[in-house]
Amino acid sequence: MLGLRRWATRTAHLASLAGICGFAQQAPAAGYEGSPQVAEFVAEMTRDYGFAGEQLVNLFREVERKQSILDAISRPAEKVKTWAEYRPIFITDRRINQGVEFWKQHEAALARAEKEYGVPAQVIVAIIGVETSYGANTGSYRVIDALSTLGFDYPPRADFFRKELKQFLLLAREQQVDPLTLKGSYAGAMGMPQFMPSSFRAYAVDFDGDGHINIWNDPDDAIGSVASYFKRHGWVTGEAVVSVAQISGEQAEEGLTVGLDPVKTIGELRAMGWSSHEAVRDDVSVIAFRLDGEAGPEYWLGLPNFYVITRYNRSAMYAMAVHQLSDLIVQARGTK
Repeated sequence: MLGLRRWATRTAHLASLAGICGFAQQAPAAGYEGSPQVAEFVAEMTRDYGFAGEQLVNLFREVERKQSILDAISRPAEKVKTWAEYRPIFITDRRINQGVEFWKQHEAALARAEKEYGVPAQVIVAIIGVETSYGANTGSYRVIDALSTLGFDYPPRADFFRKELKQFLLLAREQQVDPLTLKGSYAGAMGMPQFMPSSFRAYAVDFDGDGHINIWNDPDDAIGSVASYFKRHGWVTGEAVVSVAQISGEQAEEGLTVGLDPVKTIGELRAMGWSSHEAVRDDVSVIAFRLDGEAGPEYWLGLPNFYVITRYNRSAMYAMAVHQLSDLIVQARGTK
């Protein structure tokens, strides 16, 4: 990855060849040179964060608007999958075995992360496994193209992606990397754990102590960063993630949580006909949810650590996939 000094040298060279023409020119179809939105954005970054306007002008000359990104984010949502359809995507023998191998290769870093942050090694492994198949699929779009395309040409969430673009440029400056070199998903999620830039700046850590945070191809930093994220979001060491539930009575279905915030306590749910397989205190707030599995409806209570997983990705099925993958990796590891 190129440092900012090389970025500045290169952009200065480009400026000397092409001239500094500001944003008065007509914007080419594939880029952002001449865009009034970009001009406003550059002025804000210059005013609020001390960036050199000329350097950003030259940077955005190389940024590309990607129609494929707009197509991907605007594509009508596929049919909502049931748990019976969703689970086999992530819970496979291949992913389990690769998780065992990943753990073996990075055992020291995982053990240290578990000790320092209190997050089980298997949960860290499962997150990286679900997100990117242990780093095999981290995305092929330049992050700056993704965030610029969505920040300037996708009105429904433009504000969100422009904020992430700001965070990305701050990240690049802090880490002394060329923003044109970093790649990620079509939505700008980055590296082995698929952090958005704001999450990177808030939670990513230099776990191997080399002076840089590299979640793209440094597994130690990716491992430490996932553990840091979970700890900062309230992971409780040694506590369970979910409990199987049974329901009875006419009010039971009314106990299902709307959304993913734990708004009912175990005591309140018991009064509505819910019971938990494991002993859980009545005052614990939980997520009560149903999954449509292969054998029919499954009822679950998501405990506080389950809620933490949903903070990584706001989906009960995602959190359950991570949890079950982590358990299966532990089991497979014990047999090898």
